[in-house]
Amino acid sequence: MDENPSEQEKPVVAQPDSTTQPKQKGQFKHRWLMRGLVALLLISFFINLGFYFWFQEYFTIGSGATEQFVTGDQFAKKKIAIISISGTIMPPFTERILQSIKKAQEDDEVKAVLLEIDSPGGFVADSHQIYHRLVQLRETKPIVVSMKRMAASGGYYVAMAAGEKGVIFAEPTTWTGSLGVIIPRFDLSGLAEKVGIVSDPLKTGEFKDALNPFRDLTKRERAIWDHILDESYQRFLNVITDNRKNLNYDQVKKLATGQIYPATDAKENGLIDEIGYQEDALGRLQEITGLKKVCVIRYSHPMSLFDILLGSADANQVENRKQALLNSTVPRAMYLASWMGEMPGWQ
Repeated sequence: MDENPSEQEKPVVAQPDSTTQPKQKGQFKHRWLMRGLVALLLISFFINLGFYFWFQEYFTIGSGATEQFVTGDQFAKKKIAIISISGTIMPPFTERILQSIKKAQEDDEVKAVLLEIDSPGGFVADSHQIYHRLVQLRETKPIVVSMKRMAASGGYYVAMAAGEKGVIFAEPTTWTGSLGVIIPRFDLSGLAEKVGIVSDPLKTGEFKDALNPFRDLTKRERAIWDHILDESYQRFLNVITDNRKNLNYDQVKKLATGQIYPATDAKENGLIDEIGYQEDALGRLQEITGLKKVCVIRYSHPMSLFDILLGSADANQVENRKQALLNSTVPRAMYLASWMGEMPGWQ
């Protein structure tokens, strides 16, 4: 007998899983959230890139010279600029000094320059570069020198940029002088012989390794380096003779023994003009220029935003050691008040 149709089995319709819809909705939201974050990241990138190019000068010019108020009338239009030379005269400080000189030369409001020196000297080429630029500057703006703790060798060389009309002040405890040239060299030939080291470089010319510390200098090599030293030495003597009106060449040569002179001896020998402090030098500049109201500023070189962001300020302080070792073997003539010069990795 047939079963009741009402009792026959009806087709089973699959009911949607209650957990499926929320899961799909969650995946949908997650995809759009990721797309939104990527879009925001791209927008942020292009906005920051636009800001970089828009304000690129603030990222790149930060290494230039900036002004800092020191004393005087802060609202005076006419200015006296202090250019400071401190420490050993060598890169990268040379470039900063040259930037300060250029800024003072191009600023019409700067009427005079106080050259502040606290340096034992440095590289021959760098000392002369600074001197040369200062000589150009003094053609339009008077320079007075204020020597601090030490203004020796290359430090004295750059002071000559004040010229015959300029005035050189030194503090009572200043050391100056050390007029001469030095090329540091260590003779390790005796030590090399004891430990069995033989120097045998492959070279293309007789004088290519003339300052090799593992052997003695030959007579021909010494004659060449004596000539190079004398060329720099004679330039030093002539620079002093040309700029110290009370000293002739023979008098300068007599003083140029490498000796350090305290301030009193330096004045007696005509190497400086006055014993006094920075305020005395500034007062003399005001007398020379006739300025009563003046703003005294100093040039400084703060880190740029680019340096801060990239951490290059710290990187500049720690030189690559391999490069420093190689640089220490390069002969450099120096107007430097020191017997040792450079040590590997200490630049």
